[in-house]
Amino acid sequence: MGEIDYYNPKYYTNREFSWILFDHRVLNEARDKNIPLYERLKFLSITASNLDEFFMVRIASLRDMVTAKYLKPDIAGMTPKEQLELLNPAVHELVELQYSTYNHSLVPKLKQNGLQIIGRHEDLTKKAAVFVDEYFEENVYPVLTPMAVDSSRPFPLIRNKTLNIAALVRKKNGGGELEFAMVQVPGVLSRIVELPSEGGVRRIILLEEIIERNMHKLFLNYDIVCAYPFRVMRNADLAIDEDEAEDLLKEIEKQLKKRQRGEAIRLDVEGKCDERLLKILREELHIEEENIYAVDGPLDLTVLMKIYGLEGFEHLKSPGYTPQQVPQLPAGCVIFDEIRKGDILLHHPYQTFEPVVDFIRQAAKDPEVLAIKQTLYRVSGHSPIIAALALAAENGKQVTVLVELKARFDEENNIVWARMLEKAGCHVIYGLLGLKTHSKITLVVRREEDGIRRYVHLGTGNYNDATAKLYTDIGLLTCSETIGEDATAVFNMLSGYSEPLVWNKLTLAPLWLKNRFLYLIEREKKYALSGRSAHIIAKMNSLCDRDIIAALYEAAASGVKIDLIVRGICCLRTGIKGVSENITVRSIVGNFLEHGRIFYFENDEHYEIYCGSADWMPRNLERRVEILFPVDEPRLKEKLLYILYSQLHDNVKASVLQADGSYTRANKRGKKQYCSQEIFCREAVEEAGKASGERDRMTRVFIPETHHES
Repeated sequence: MGEIDYYNPKYYTNREFSWILFDHRVLNEARDKNIPLYERLKFLSITASNLDEFFMVRIASLRDMVTAKYLKPDIAGMTPKEQLELLNPAVHELVELQYSTYNHSLVPKLKQNGLQIIGRHEDLTKKAAVFVDEYFEENVYPVLTPMAVDSSRPFPLIRNKTLNIAALVRKKNGGGELEFAMVQVPGVLSRIVELPSEGGVRRIILLEEIIERNMHKLFLNYDIVCAYPFRVMRNADLAIDEDEAEDLLKEIEKQLKKRQRGEAIRLDVEGKCDERLLKILREELHIEEENIYAVDGPLDLTVLMKIYGLEGFEHLKSPGYTPQQVPQLPAGCVIFDEIRKGDILLHHPYQTFEPVVDFIRQAAKDPEVLAIKQTLYRVSGHSPIIAALALAAENGKQVTVLVELKARFDEENNIVWARMLEKAGCHVIYGLLGLKTHSKITLVVRREEDGIRRYVHLGTGNYNDATAKLYTDIGLLTCSETIGEDATAVFNMLSGYSEPLVWNKLTLAPLWLKNRFLYLIEREKKYALSGRSAHIIAKMNSLCDRDIIAALYEAAASGVKIDLIVRGICCLRTGIKGVSENITVRSIVGNFLEHGRIFYFENDEHYEIYCGSADWMPRNLERRVEILFPVDEPRLKEKLLYILYSQLHDNVKASVLQADGSYTRANKRGKKQYCSQEIFCREAVEEAGKASGERDRMTRVFIPETHHES
């Protein structure tokens, strides 16, 4: 056993390829005929949104490495160039499957169910064509800016992810050479235009088809030879030199402007695009052939989320689930009184996020509260938490907020919040040099009869009331003295230079968290080698840290049973003889996005259970400020263990990683179907009903039969 090299690249899967497998699992939901039709539309939209971010960040990063002649191999032994060679055909295959699903499965089904998508303007009836042309004249034409390209007008900047229509034009009568012209499809107008109903079927057409049909009205002295929509994806990975930046906020604002002008890394065009037009786009944008995606259908399938939002098709959707009241926190209670009775575990979105908002709101208004300290990574557009923090500062409380400006694609949003909080009188800090602050922690300092008491909220998810209805996360409300001391130390570290000699309960990255996990895994290995009980269950979003995986391999080879619940990226391979035969990996893709991180270590039948903000990834363990917290109360530990075992028994929405690297649906033959998300919904309703005495509540709340990721 000691001769095995657990770091051997052949024991690992490439991180980016593993992500593509994840997007395939999401796409499988769009292809599942057992799922309501409009939910399938939503899933296909999600795969497109996922893929956009993958290109702007991951593919862009690999291209930068190739340009810089960076040759260091990844966890699976592949250079950046080799990774791109692996990913290019895999992504093309994924895109082909997206459009096959759209054209052959979803569009016909939509028409059967009363909604027709007019794919091309040439297919309009005479009546619809008249409507479309009038709509263009009245609503679209005034907004458009046609752009010609010639010696005095250079090729325009094509902004990242914008939809455009390119055309080849020729002067009327005089003939002459073909010229390039284009117009941007305005994002301020709805991309979906509903046509007058005909034959009892509702019909829609996309805005770009209306513009394409009327291109001749934009270039009056020209004949339109051909016109096709296109879209460009650009490198959106910000390059920020924090050591040189005098003002981080201003530096990020400057970099955000560059994001629209980054290197073009992908070009989407219509499949039948004229070769002459495509050649111009390819040369002007400096796009290689393998990065051109010629698709049969509308560009940017995230538009399907807009179609999902059309009114009148509720019978083709899963009725929404309403997050339930937390039994320990009845409506109208003083939240501090309830926390003093004992730690409170929150399980979102099955239980409402409102207690977290109320925690801040009540603290903002409570005359006995002296200080509020909080980390913010991503928040909603109209965040009640931001409003409560501003109110607290206006009420004279000491309010310290760490706003992480480097939260990818939320940078602009967070800059706005940071300035608003500063204006309200909050002390705003922007994180630590070189690190992202990804931890989720709130500290409320309150003066009480017996002295100062500290109340703490710790979570696995962001302080975002909108996503808390869609993402599954764990939260803990406590007034534990030891955790309170640690929470104070966390904020002292974030806002200054103070670091305590001893920590009580919390474990922080990048200081000790990775070593803590390695210690806990090693401890299970030693128990197994001595013939004692040893078991690890770990639930997270992604697993790609080489040291952690090697430790898991060694523990599994020593006899530790290891069950992993990993929604997305997983670089660990199962079924390797003598290495990972004791490891199972499953991914759950369902109605809610699995986001919580829970870690169970059997510890010779004296089990310990932890929750935290970090995945087992190098960036979380080595380059971010993260917090791992133990859950010590027996009843709460049992609840978390029940959540883990429920997900391990899921045979409806779970896919299991196979030895060949593929994922297959959990075996359902001969077994009663068990959907963990559905079970958690039912139980949250039952618990809330019992707590409020409304035992008939189950008859008034619909629990969906199937669930879908959002």
